[in-house]
Amino acid sequence: MSFLVKKVRGDVDMTEGKIARHLITFAIPLLIGNLFQIMYNMVDTWVVGNFVSTEAFSAVGTLGPVTNLMIGFFIGLSSGAGVVISQFFGSARLNRVRDTVGTSVILTAVLAVVFTLLGLALVPVFLLILDMPAEVAAEARIYLLIWFSGIVGPMIYNMGAALLRAVGDSRRPFLFLVVAAVANTVLDLLFVLVFGWGVAGVAVATVIAQLLSALLVVITLVRTDSAVGIRRGMIRLDREILGKILRVGLPAAIQMAITSFSNIFVQSYINYFGKGAMGGWTAYTKIDQIILLPMQSLGLAATTFVGQNLGKGEIKRAEKGANTAFLMSLVSTGILIIPVMLFTPTLVTFFNSDPSVNEFGVLFLRWLTPFYLVWCVNQIYAGSLRGAGNSTAPMIIMLSSFVGFRQLYLFVMANFISNTILPIAMAFPAGWILAALITYIYYRAVGLKKGSLVNKQAPESTPAEEGTADPDTAHFFDFGAEDGDNA
Repeated sequence: MSFLVKKVRGDVDMTEGKIARHLITFAIPLLIGNLFQIMYNMVDTWVVGNFVSTEAFSAVGTLGPVTNLMIGFFIGLSSGAGVVISQFFGSARLNRVRDTVGTSVILTAVLAVVFTLLGLALVPVFLLILDMPAEVAAEARIYLLIWFSGIVGPMIYNMGAALLRAVGDSRRPFLFLVVAAVANTVLDLLFVLVFGWGVAGVAVATVIAQLLSALLVVITLVRTDSAVGIRRGMIRLDREILGKILRVGLPAAIQMAITSFSNIFVQSYINYFGKGAMGGWTAYTKIDQIILLPMQSLGLAATTFVGQNLGKGEIKRAEKGANTAFLMSLVSTGILIIPVMLFTPTLVTFFNSDPSVNEFGVLFLRWLTPFYLVWCVNQIYAGSLRGAGNSTAPMIIMLSSFVGFRQLYLFVMANFISNTILPIAMAFPAGWILAALITYIYYRAVGLKKGSLVNKQAPESTPAEEGTADPDTAHFFDFGAEDGDNA
């Protein structure tokens, strides 16, 4: 029996129709879904901050750079798979979409095992680098051991969501996050308030919620008739496709991982000022995630839009989409930061009522929030460049700004100029400004013309869609039926 790959309802062709409508309809479910994800992360910190202890609040809230280290690396890789799929989808080479999905499944399975073992082994190293107070480090260790034990959940979800979004489907990943958010909230309250498990309860609730979202995305990919649906016979590693995924995904993965690792050292500078500063920084980072939502969602929309249109050869339309997404991100971010500035003390107190936590949190928010408008340049134009297959330039720019420059800034500031908390915290907007300046100059100079991953050829014929292998395909580790016969 042949395997038929086709475009179905839920797949969205962004190469035709109004640009703004495509960006908005893609970004809104993504934004709401990520809001729910942030909310269930906020529930974690809110529960421990109000019902456990300030130490637990500081521990859970300051581990973001650690948990983002490996997940950020994998999200970068999954973005590579998404870009490859979006370009093949835009050029109507649906059989190659199938090959990319099969390769992505194997990549996820292998890295899930590696990351679980590596994460658990490195917990003592992470705690040593963070240089936490002893009473906070004990709680952090419990959380990290449990979280890394369940890292397979967010890995499966993020790859599955990347596959669906590549064909324009941001609605179902959003729904899965809503379900996970509700489950996490209920389990947080149950494990902490009823069972009294403290930090361990919050970590277990998070792992269960993430595994639930992973299960939902797997069921969807197995059952759907979408171009990215998974069927027996297609789970095989394609060397050419793997190379394309790594070409886009590896630079993004390296950028996200090294930036997260660098932020562990940044966090250690904050930790130097005690648990009050740690708690205030925790409150700030939770609100920071909300401010970033519009630009992040539009950045991902731009990546898919650019990928599909370049796959079809529509360069001018791709560039117009990137500029439209940038203007949308500026307006939406500007609107969002107004209430944050007006209600800063109330927002910080929501997470923790400790006076020292409130003092530091208000300080961070009031000084750093206006600079988020600069971030729009990085999110939208870097995302557009990745959609064009150019992931190396954003990696170099971001690493130079967020790691090299930021670490140099912190070292000079802490040792030679002013070892006080505010100049240390301003390392973040300083890096944003530098990255935005370089990104914009590079984008204007190079544009989106370079980087298509799709060979110029006509759309596939019906036999190809029904399962005939492309002549340039090289498979190995084939876990499906033999000789391309998909039962």
